[in-house]
Amino acid sequence: MNTTIPSMTPDEQNAVISLCVLAAFADGAQGEGERAQIERIVQGFATAAPDWAATYQDVLTGRVGLQDAAARLTTPAGRALAYEMAVCVCHADGTVNDAETRFLAELRQALKLDDVRSEPLHQSAAALAAEPVAAPPRVSDVAELDRMILNSAILIGALEIMPHSLATLAIVPLQMRMVYRVGKSYGYELGRGHITDFLGTVGVGLTAQVFEGFASRLVRGFSPGLLGGLVGGVAGQAAGSAVGFTTTYALGQVAKRYYASGRTLSAAQLREAFSTMLAEARGLQGRYAGDIAQRSREVNVTELLPLVRQN
Repeated sequence: MNTTIPSMTPDEQNAVISLCVLAAFADGAQGEGERAQIERIVQGFATAAPDWAATYQDVLTGRVGLQDAAARLTTPAGRALAYEMAVCVCHADGTVNDAETRFLAELRQALKLDDVRSEPLHQSAAALAAEPVAAPPRVSDVAELDRMILNSAILIGALEIMPHSLATLAIVPLQMRMVYRVGKSYGYELGRGHITDFLGTVGVGLTAQVFEGFASRLVRGFSPGLLGGLVGGVAGQAAGSAVGFTTTYALGQVAKRYYASGRTLSAAQLREAFSTMLAEARGLQGRYAGDIAQRSREVNVTELLPLVRQN
């Protein structure tokens, strides 16, 4: 599977969002912070998809469940897209647990998908999610570190505008490896748990970020004018890549500040610094729109795991 956005009705679009929300909460481990981020994401797309807020509440209150949402997807392409997104959301924060495995099995059955044809998707998603955070050699100076952070932001902006679900899933491991490299440059050997906690502290949720990538893909697929289609070309692509670029750039710069300080910044200081760097990154994003578009043309979506390993 490697599904692009098919032609779908608004009801089918809402069904896909319902299944993504169910997938995000399938493990039973999402804290209030991550839930709040997902709700914020849904509310943020209100202009483009006004029904999503009600859809989100229907899922949370149990008015819409897995079987209900799956039944509203009537085309093979729509069912394949929904399942691919659900698999990636479940893998966003690492290896799937038993509850997520049961959820995906039930969803696969409800969508009437072939187990054998779905297996390559599971293998690819699992490999990306489980990729170690240890990254290439230590960066030697601050200027090189800044270049590495900028290049990471450009790459992730490129992945965000690609019409492939697994490209979105590659964003989190790339960000984690970037943070690892920043820490390593200041003498810290960081583990996955520490990096996950760091991302959560500044306000970057793993599951929420992948969910937001898919929501953005759906909006671009259905309403290109809302994301710059009316002005066309690079400008439209830039709007689609804004979240990935700005989040990654801000994350890298805050990590640099944190580890350069000897990890002395408090949680409140980290969040304030991240907010400040997001504003700076938004100002930079348009400048690198052409680089993002060019990078998206260079990425081979069938070789995402080697791409993660070399960055």
